[in-house]
Parts: sequence; C-alpha cells; structure tokens
Amino acid sequence: MAYHVLVVDDEKLIVKGIKFSLEQDGMQVTPAYDGEEALQLIKDSNFDLIVLDVMLPKMDGLQVCQQVREFSQVPIIMVTAKGEDMDKIMGLEYGADDYITKPFNILELKARIKAILRRSVKKAPAEGSKNILKARELELSYDSRRVFIQEKEVNLTAKEFDLLELLMENPGKVYSREKLLDTVWGYDYPGDVRTVDVHVRRLREKIEANPSEPKYIFTKWGVGYYFN
Repeated sequence: MAYHVLVVDDEKLIVKGIKFSLEQDGMQVTPAYDGEEALQLIKDSNFDLIVLDVMLPKMDGLQVCQQVREFSQVPIIMVTAKGEDMDKIMGLEYGADDYITKPFNILELKARIKAILRRSVKKAPAEGSKNILKARELELSYDSRRVFIQEKEVNLTAKEFDLLELLMENPGKVYSREKLLDTVWGYDYPGDVRTVDVHVRRLREKIEANPSEPKYIFTKWGVGYYFN
C-alpha cells in the first residue's frame, strides 16, 4: 500500500509542490493549511508521516506536534523558515523526528521522508532470530516497534526507537554522534550533532529511572554513546 503523508503549510503553493512531488513517487498526500485542521485530520486518519510547518494560523506547528505526541508516535518532520538553532532544537524537544529549514530543496525533503519511512516500517526479524531484545527490565519488540520497562509500555518516537534499537543491538559499542546521525537518520545531516544529544536525553528521560545516573545508555566523554 502507498504511504499516506499529511503536508501542513499555510502557503498553498508549497503544499501543492510537495504534494505533486510525493505523488510522483506513488505516495498519497493529504493537504492541510492551518494547525487546527491538521490536528483534526491526524485524529481522524492514519498517516505514515507528517510534514509540519512551524508558522501556522490558528495553532502553530509546535503546539500541533506537542498535542499529537499525547496520542500518536507518527513520524513528524518540522519545517521552519527560521534558521536559528534553538528553533530547530525546540522542534525536536516537542517530539519531532526531524526538521528542515526553508527554503529547502524538494529532493532533500523527499530523501528525509524516505529515510524515516524506511526506518519506521515494521521489520520482520531474520529467520531463526528472536523478535524481542531484552536488557534487565527493558524490552524492545521488533514486530510491534514497542518498548517496555518492567512490562509497562514506554511511548517512543520513531527516531527514539531507532536509536535505542541500534544501541541495544550493539551493547558496549561506542557510537560517535556523527555515526549515529549517519546510521539512524540515514543521510548526511549537516552539522547538527546536537540533534543526537536531544534524542538521547529524551530517551533517557523515558527509559531511565534516574536520567542523570543512567544504567542503560552511557556517555563516553569526548567520543559518543553506548548501551550497557
């Protein structure tokens, strides 16, 4: 089945351009032009990914993202006309999986969309392998892409799950932030290695009893991160 993408921007020409380009790749695209309309569509429909502009009428993109994260972990790419780092990081703080800054190349946006969709597809485990990863009280399910702590589900975004999955599959292996960007995000992510720091911090807040004294995800100072 075709991927279903929601594109939210109050600039109709931008929506039209993205819609045309994604439809050329066989995707189904639903447009929305303000935050309230977008939120209602997300509640009423099942989307595989959302492209969400920050500056929207009625309700801005950060508010939409924050409210969506209360009931859904659908991948979200934030679009912002602002180039300041804090705006980008704020988008991630609210639960976005990625961001792109206007003006952007449609080919770059498509590459990011495809990378996230590839990683978000539920992967069937290799024949003969187990479909569950366990580490003490932490359990990760490949089939359902769900994570549990002491049998209680923890809601992770697509990128948080991918990050945890990679680290759990390679315990003790230290990954630099650059390597994590390349492996988890799946494309050259220019400059913003802090994106990894934000995701690791959010992940720790969700799976660690005491994020400041982690027992799962450790920092190798000056190098990167590893799973214990």
